[in-house]
Amino acid sequence: MKSLLVAVKMFLLCAVALPTLPFFPATLIAGQELVLVEDGQSRAPIILFEDAPRFTRLAAEDLAEYIEKISGAKPEIIEGEPAPLPDRGIWVGYQPKLEEIFPSINFEFKNPEEILIAAGDNHIVIAGRDVWDPDNSVLKLSRGRTVNGVQSEYGTANAVYTFLQEHLHVRWLWPGALGEDIIEQETLSFEPFEYRYHPQFQGRINVLRYYSMHRRGFSAGDEEQNWTRYQRLLLHSLEVPGGHPFSGWWERFHETNPEFFALQPDGSRGGGQEPFPTARTVKLCKSNPAVWEQWLKDVGTTLERDPTRRVFAAGANDSGASGFCICEDCIAWDHPDGKMLTYRWQGIAQQYVAQTDRRITFANTLARMLKERYPDKDLYVNIGAYGNARPVPAEAVPDDNVIVSAVTNFHNRKNPEARERFLKWGKIVPNFSWRPNLGYGLWEIGFLRVSMSRAINDLKLAAENNVINLFFDTVWNHWATQGPHYYMLARMAWNPYADGESILNDYYQRGFGRAAEHVRDYWTQMEEANEKNMFEGYSWLDIYNDEFFDTAEGHLNRAMDAVEGEPGKYGERIGFVRMGLDYARTIVELKHLMDRFRASDGADTEAEDRAREIWVEKIRPMMTCDQHPHAFSSSRRPGHSRGFRSLGLFPADLENRW
Repeated sequence: MKSLLVAVKMFLLCAVALPTLPFFPATLIAGQELVLVEDGQSRAPIILFEDAPRFTRLAAEDLAEYIEKISGAKPEIIEGEPAPLPDRGIWVGYQPKLEEIFPSINFEFKNPEEILIAAGDNHIVIAGRDVWDPDNSVLKLSRGRTVNGVQSEYGTANAVYTFLQEHLHVRWLWPGALGEDIIEQETLSFEPFEYRYHPQFQGRINVLRYYSMHRRGFSAGDEEQNWTRYQRLLLHSLEVPGGHPFSGWWERFHETNPEFFALQPDGSRGGGQEPFPTARTVKLCKSNPAVWEQWLKDVGTTLERDPTRRVFAAGANDSGASGFCICEDCIAWDHPDGKMLTYRWQGIAQQYVAQTDRRITFANTLARMLKERYPDKDLYVNIGAYGNARPVPAEAVPDDNVIVSAVTNFHNRKNPEARERFLKWGKIVPNFSWRPNLGYGLWEIGFLRVSMSRAINDLKLAAENNVINLFFDTVWNHWATQGPHYYMLARMAWNPYADGESILNDYYQRGFGRAAEHVRDYWTQMEEANEKNMFEGYSWLDIYNDEFFDTAEGHLNRAMDAVEGEPGKYGERIGFVRMGLDYARTIVELKHLMDRFRASDGADTEAEDRAREIWVEKIRPMMTCDQHPHAFSSSRRPGHSRGFRSLGLFPADLENRW
C-alpha cells in the first residue's frame, strides 16, 4: 500500500519547471563529515523504501555491489524505515522520514523523471520521481514473453546510476567487465551538497534500440542491457514506437473491410486482389471513420497488454510515394500550397502536393479521439515526417498530444537539406522526435564510422529544437569499431548540455590510463577519415589504404608501449580496439578481392577462393569471439547480412548461408 501511495503522490504532481542546481561531485577524501565507508568498513547502510518495484530494488543492489567493488565494504540493505534509526544512512527513494532528516529539501518531484541527490551531515538521499502501478507492473510481449517490474517513471533508479557515475566515478565504457572502470578507495566521504536534474529527452533507449525492453531477447541480467540501464537509457519514460503500424492491416482486413484501404485510380481499394505496391506497403483511406475506430480498438488491446504505454503509432506504411488514397474526403485534407512531389499508382505517375497536411490532420483526428476515450491518461499519437510527408506542413498544426518523428538523416551523413528541414520542424512541433537513419553498408557491418564531435553537437542541437525523444535507427552495436560514438550518444542523451569534450577526454583517460593520448590519436584519425568519406566525398577505398592502417597500427603500438607494467586491463582494452582495426583491414582486403573477381566476370577464381578463406578464417571468428563477445553485433545477433550484401562482399556460395 505504501508503494502505491508513493506512486500516486508522484503521479499527481504537476510538471512545473525547476532550476537545475549546480553539480557538486563527490570527494573521495577522508575526514569529511559524512563518511559512508571508512578504512574499508561500511559506516552507512542502504535504506530502501518498502515494497520498492523491481528495477528500483535492482538499482539499490547495484549500488551496494559497486560500493563494495570500490571500497571492499558492502553496505547492508534495509527495507523500510529502520528502528532505531542508524547514525548514518544512504536513503534510496522517498520515505516520509526524509522530510525530518532533510528539513530544507523539497521532496516534491515536479518534473518528469526528476532526480535528487543530496548529502547532509549524516545521511545521503538518492531519489527521484517514481510512477508505477503495482497491480500492472508486468509488460506482456509477443510469444508469451514478459518483463516484470515495469514503471512509467524510474526516477530513483536513474538517480542511483547518476550517483554511481558522477559521485562514485564508476565508468561503463562498453558492455561487459572489460568496459567497466572503477577507482578503488578505502574511504568514501562527502561534503554536503544538493543536486537536482531532469532529462529533456524522455525517450532515450532507442538510441540503442535493440536493447529496449520491448525488443525480443530482453533480459535484465544481460551485459548489454545492463549497460543501457547504467547509462540511464533503458529506464526512460517515453517509449515511442518506430516502424509502420499498418503494415499488417491488409492481411487482417482486406477481405472483411476493403473500405479501410486507399481508393486507387482504377476504382479499387488498395489495388483489389493484388495490393499496390505490396500487402505490407498498401495505403489506408485515412478519412474513413471506420479506420479511426479500428485504430482506437487496437490501442485498447495494446493498453491491456502494456498499461505503461503512452505513445501509439499512426505513421504511414513505407513506400510513401506509391498508392495513396485519392477519395474526395482524403484529397480535401491536402493543402494546395504543399510542396510538389512525384507519386505513383499502378501504371500511373504524376506530380501532386506533399502529404504532410493530410498526415497531421489524420493524427489530430486520432489524438482527439484518444483524449476523449482516455481522459485520465497522458497518451500520444506518433506519426513520421517521412517519405512524402518530410516537408513541413503548409497549414496543419499538430495537436498537443501528437508526436512528430522527423526522419532527417543528417547525423554523421552529409545532408544539409535534411538538417534545414529538421530546424523548420523544430519550430512548429510541440512534441518533437528525431529519428536519423544512420545508413547501411559500411556503417551496418561495423566499419570504422565514428564522429564523436558530431554526436556531441547534434544532440545539443536536438535539445535546442524541442526534441523529447531520440530514435537512432540502424545502430548495430559494433563496440570495437564504433564504441566511442555510442558512448557519446548515450552520455549526451542523458544531458545534451554536458561538456562533451570533457566526457570524451575522461573516456580516454579512464579507459586507457597512460595510453590515453595514443588512443585519442587513434580515434581522431578514425574521425578524420570518416569526415573525408562521408562529408568531403573521398572514396572509402582510397582513404582506408595500407598507409592509413599502418598509421593506425602505430598509434596502438605506442599505446601498448605506454601501458607496459600497468594493470592488465589497459592492454586488454587496447587489444579490444585493435580487434576493430584488424576487422576493418580485413573488410578492405575482402572488398578488393571481390571487386577483382567481379571485374574478371568470374574468371579470377583465386580472388574468390581467397575471399571465401577470409570469411571462414577471419571474419566469422572475429564475430563469434568468446574473448570479446561485444566487439561486433553479429557475435550476439547473427544474420545482419544486408550491409555485406550491398557492398558485394559475399562469395556467391556464402551469401545465402550467412
